[in-house]
Amino acid sequence: MIGACPASFDLIDPVLFTIPKVWILGPFPIRWYALAYIAGLFGGLFWVLHLIKQGRLWGTTPKTQTPPYARAFVDDLVLWIMIGVIAGGRLGYVLFYNTSMIWETPVRVVTGISDGGMSFHGGLIGVTLAMVLTARAHKAPLLRVSDAVAAATPIGLFFGRMANFINGELYGRPAPDLLWAMRFAADPTCQLRHPSQLYEAALEGLVLFVILTVLIYRFRALSRPGLLTGAFLAGYGVFRAFVELFREPDRQMPEALQGYVTMGMVLCIPMIALGAYLIWRARQRPAVGERPA
Repeated sequence: MIGACPASFDLIDPVLFTIPKVWILGPFPIRWYALAYIAGLFGGLFWVLHLIKQGRLWGTTPKTQTPPYARAFVDDLVLWIMIGVIAGGRLGYVLFYNTSMIWETPVRVVTGISDGGMSFHGGLIGVTLAMVLTARAHKAPLLRVSDAVAAATPIGLFFGRMANFINGELYGRPAPDLLWAMRFAADPTCQLRHPSQLYEAALEGLVLFVILTVLIYRFRALSRPGLLTGAFLAGYGVFRAFVELFREPDRQMPEALQGYVTMGMVLCIPMIALGAYLIWRARQRPAVGERPA
């Protein structure tokens, strides 16, 4: 239990098991939070490798009937994405949501990561930087790389939000009359609340994955560089902004805006705008293998 409040889901311990102390090392708790990142990373890798085996999805001309990058590039990219997710996610959380940690408990910026406290938007910045640098080093087309990453990202989001739920963090607004409302151990007020982590797992993870997969297989989105990236950015932004209506409001906003606009909503605005632009841009150009009209 994280706090004094008896949580509705106490049967799920945030620590799966603990490796006992050996000499001066340990003990080492193995947390669901860390396992969620591993599952998301390898689940995403499996899906990208599955997609790059299907050349028809990427275009039909002799030069582009296979994906515009090789397996070796994907292996290299995954390593740097992992670093970008962790470093960007943690720094984003500290800068966007908990800036006082820098001067109050600076050590916790690094050591507290296993207890939760990651920002999707910070992780997105880290992943973008990793994609840009890796694509440039391998001379791979950036938008086609980002399309593959976008296709796999909802897998990681699903596992990440489920880990948030098990940790009892990022809980929803009070909802005493809601049939499925829950109490969370980290909540000092011990109120019945929306399980907003599960809403996000469903929308940002499952639903968004289905939408992107339909775009890939039904509408050949991978043959239009940037289309899938735009659909992911816009889709995530809309879903996240919607769930913010049920999630406990952030306290970083000016007092006059609290209760109406959250930090999550503000950070989603440029995502939606950029996503809409990339969709428009991709649709203005012929798909790979098609002749211009």
